[in-house]
Amino acid sequence: MPGAVSRVLVVDDSQVIRQLIKVNLELDGFEVVTAADGAECLETVHRFRPDVITLDLVMPRLDGTRTVGRLRVDPRTAAIPLVLVSASAGDGAPAGIDALLAKPFEPAELVGLVRMLCDRGRADAVRGVKPPVGGAPVSRTLAP
Repeated sequence: MPGAVSRVLVVDDSQVIRQLIKVNLELDGFEVVTAADGAECLETVHRFRPDVITLDLVMPRLDGTRTVGRLRVDPRTAAIPLVLVSASAGDGAPAGIDALLAKPFEPAELVGLVRMLCDRGRADAVRGVKPPVGGAPVSRTLAP
């Protein structure tokens, strides 16, 4: 949908990182909501209905790996592109991650990656592409 504002849910236990990502995405025209951990992400995702979720790997209560697993098995969230933004990214990404960005990162690189995933999601919706079922990622776009 031309002119539609893309929505991003930013999940990270660091308030500084959440704010950094939020500000940079908002400056590029995204609507952004944040969550401090995976549990808060799962509480927020159905109300906010994001086009993309960025999340950290190491978080309290519910870590990134378990959050990804829960998002991928829920049919309502299975197709949302997930970007892992983590200092632990060098250890590999859990199954179900669409893109990987290591901390520290360049804000412009993050914004470009999120934009690409939003645009791809819109293109899939127009073409009628159905999301995979059972936790498989929509694609495996892994950034260095």
